[in-house]
Amino acid sequence: MEYTLKETSPTLPCILCGLDTPAAAPQEPTICPGCSPVARAVRNNPEAIKALWRHYQDEPILPRPQSSMIDAEGELPEVLDGKRYRAMDREFNKWYLSVSEIEGKPVEIFASTAFDRDHQLQSRISNLTTITRLISMILRHVVLGERLTLNKCLTQIQRSSRQQDDLPDLLYRVLSKYNLPS
Repeated sequence: MEYTLKETSPTLPCILCGLDTPAAAPQEPTICPGCSPVARAVRNNPEAIKALWRHYQDEPILPRPQSSMIDAEGELPEVLDGKRYRAMDREFNKWYLSVSEIEGKPVEIFASTAFDRDHQLQSRISNLTTITRLISMILRHVVLGERLTLNKCLTQIQRSSRQQDDLPDLLYRVLSKYNLPS
């Protein structure tokens, strides 16, 4: 009795659906004929794939690389690139908004006005300072991965207070009663 050996090509599961498929070239992922239109769409129309990903997933399509631009203490470099914007509010006060950047991404925002010495604006300015300090903290968290803690929030709120019993001072006193783990 004679046996003939039938040569079979190796198979691997398709990376998309799992169907056994003839193995691709060593550097190529194994994709079955039914899934090849999806692979072409990824190659030819990545923006559509990103849009679909955002629709179905609650995370970035690729993880953000952790930046080493910020040290363990959360200190930013001494000198940062930035942009300055001039704006006018509904009461016609001129405001100057400065955005500090790392690699073109915002990490801090500051706001000032020519009316800093105007007594009526002092309360608004301390509130604005609180807002910009907290937004800057959030930007560093989002862009640089800096960890947010209650103590960091309290420090920024306390630093924005301009006088006793202004809103930042009241916020600081109330929130500092909470002892949350860092």
